[in-house]
Amino acid sequence: MSAPALRGYQVGSFAVGNRLVEADRRTVQSGEGRVNSLTSGHRACQGCGEALGARYVLDAAMRAAGGRLLTVNATGCLEVFSTPFPESAWQIPWVHSLFANAPAVAAGIAAALQAQGRSDVRVLAQGGDGATVDIGLACLSGMFERNDDVLYVCYDNQAYMNTGVQRSGATPPAARTATTEAVGARPGNPWGQGKDLPRIAMAHAIPYVATATVADLHDLERKVTAAMAVRGARYLHVLVPCPLGWGSNPGDTIRLARLAQQSGLFPVLEARGGEVIDVAPIRRRVPVDAYLQPQARYRHLFHPARDEETIGAVQALADANVTRWGLCRGGTASEEAR
Repeated sequence: MSAPALRGYQVGSFAVGNRLVEADRRTVQSGEGRVNSLTSGHRACQGCGEALGARYVLDAAMRAAGGRLLTVNATGCLEVFSTPFPESAWQIPWVHSLFANAPAVAAGIAAALQAQGRSDVRVLAQGGDGATVDIGLACLSGMFERNDDVLYVCYDNQAYMNTGVQRSGATPPAARTATTEAVGARPGNPWGQGKDLPRIAMAHAIPYVATATVADLHDLERKVTAAMAVRGARYLHVLVPCPLGWGSNPGDTIRLARLAQQSGLFPVLEARGGEVIDVAPIRRRVPVDAYLQPQARYRHLFHPARDEETIGAVQALADANVTRWGLCRGGTASEEAR
């Protein structure tokens, strides 16, 4: 279940100063003793949500594992910007796999450790939405079905950013990418395509599934810690905005992640054994416009004229999420969004 709510001490802010809460409730990132699993010197773009997400996740996992953790990394942005030959920004045991087989490689390492009686060493696999939702889906499903003792983390920036911002199975409807241009009667990514990986993971009834964003560090670290406390297959899906692919200001990365949750377009939840046990309620619902407008990939919905039909359809998606997961306390979804 969710941790007790932290009180906000600054007027008009949802942030909580770590110095104002008990030491055991402060984030890993607030401490000088953090591992810095992904250290400075990497070549990520300014404002990269994936770099933030990977550091947050792995530092929290390292703390939970007592420093005995190794990670398998699928090909993608995270691998490319962190390990330009002959350099590496990783300060933990790190293995690079192919685009498609990170779950299988991680499962093999977990099996080898088990054969050696090394239950003290934990395994974490990670990849972007391309490696997870599309290219590596078969290996990931196999890992889930076998209940291999691996935590798999998907850093979802909603397209193949490393190879030129092509559409992935996690690209939202109407979003512009290099392969879903903003042209035609229904510009952008087609409707009715793609996959909802958290729900697919829950359908496997694995021990632990959760979603999170880089905008709520306390929630993200808590879920990593909860996942590391469980044995078997676990899945964490983290929304990580990409300034380059989304066409957003690098300084808006955290704001956009928060707006995705507050609009209802990205539900934040937690499940065990295929059953949802907790959802993060939306404190102040915002219309989807607030999330869409700062992103150039949705510019065609507002210029040269506002596309009310498509924006309304995106709002309907958010409303459906609010209804399905019970994200708002009181009032209808449409009332909350206005």
